[in-house]
Amino acid sequence: MNRRNFISTGLAASSIPFIAKKNNLKEDKKVRLGFIGVGLRGRTHLQQALYRSDIEIPAICDIDPNSIAEANKIFQKFGKKIPVAYMKGERDFENYVKREDLDGIVIATPWEWHVPMAVAAMKAGKYAGVEVSATVTLQESWDLVDTFEKTGSHCMILENVCYRRDIMSVLNMVRKNMFGEMIYGHCGYQHDLRFVKLNDGKSAYGKGVEFGEKGFSEARWRTQHSVDRNGDLYPTHGLGPVAHWMDINRGNKFEYLTSTATKSRGLHNYIVENGGENHPNAKVKFKLGDIVTTTIQCANGENIVIIHDTSSPRPYSLGFRAQGTKGIWMNDGNTIYLEGISKKHDTWEPFADYQKEYDHPLWKRFEQDAVNAGHGGMDFFVLRAFIESVKNKVAPPIDVYDAAAWSAISPLSELSIARGSSPVEIPDFTRGKWKTNKRIFGLDDNY
Repeated sequence: MNRRNFISTGLAASSIPFIAKKNNLKEDKKVRLGFIGVGLRGRTHLQQALYRSDIEIPAICDIDPNSIAEANKIFQKFGKKIPVAYMKGERDFENYVKREDLDGIVIATPWEWHVPMAVAAMKAGKYAGVEVSATVTLQESWDLVDTFEKTGSHCMILENVCYRRDIMSVLNMVRKNMFGEMIYGHCGYQHDLRFVKLNDGKSAYGKGVEFGEKGFSEARWRTQHSVDRNGDLYPTHGLGPVAHWMDINRGNKFEYLTSTATKSRGLHNYIVENGGENHPNAKVKFKLGDIVTTTIQCANGENIVIIHDTSSPRPYSLGFRAQGTKGIWMNDGNTIYLEGISKKHDTWEPFADYQKEYDHPLWKRFEQDAVNAGHGGMDFFVLRAFIESVKNKVAPPIDVYDAAAWSAISPLSELSIARGSSPVEIPDFTRGKWKTNKRIFGLDDNY
């Protein structure tokens, strides 16, 4: 089933009308793209969009004058007209989304603003592209789903790791049944963020131990989550790709999870080592455990383990592992073993040759276009998927149900830990449609 048919039959089956309102696009018309949040991450998307000849950006929105100024420099570099700026306080985005010359809006703001902004955009008839994680609370996941089902306006979570080249090769192999029946997935966010959560207030990755009002960039808002919350605060980089391997929301679903957390030491030690034991922040009590482990049980019998580890000295890894009845691939070491296919019994072999042979059609088609994009090309693919969905008025390949389910792991992991690591049910945000939903991600070289 092609994606045009999917959107028409899928919406009809659930009695959800597609409401394009005043933003009907003709095939020869450019996509009028908006941006809420043009800080470091937002400007990455902005620059990627400006490489395209089919994009117009009439206005941007951010409360920080410095971010607006830096964004304007990018427009000047590309020889583009400086856009109108919405920057009159925290709620000015509500005026921004009502512009009739916007078809889709990219939201790259602190996490707690994602849902209010996405909901406002969707109610205004706009496609919403939301950075990760899409939601902070369980209610927010339902808010995204309910808004889509009431308005027909789409929401895509901009999970770029779903488009990582090796991940898409593995997806290709999973769908060719090379791993047999999928049994287990392992993933996580294992990334030393101490120098991101704590800095000198002047640069994003500089030395220093400040956060909150004295911090810079993400340290101004992200670090507070580590003070207030104990759970997997950032699950989607790992979980998104594994969810596609496991057909979550499309023939399979998350059933329940359990989470555990270690003691909290990393951020405190970093402050003492770099700011001294008398620094005011040395007295801050961080609630977030240094390593949080979450196990998900799926409806079809698979297990998924997610690791959150952002306060420790360690090399970066998302720790991927795909395992089925016929074989296994592991990201760390980039090795694979497939029974009956690998050259030697019970012996690892390099994944490189497999990745080349089973390279996903999207990467084969757009490799050169993605060369200069951020995160090894992934940023090109995820933004392209959003733009093409807006242009063609189809459901995005990573949809609102994915945004809701993947992001909900965060508050649910907090609840499990608070209850002594007891099992917590994961809601079915599709309201039963997972049983008949068809795959929409990575079907060919289009999205």
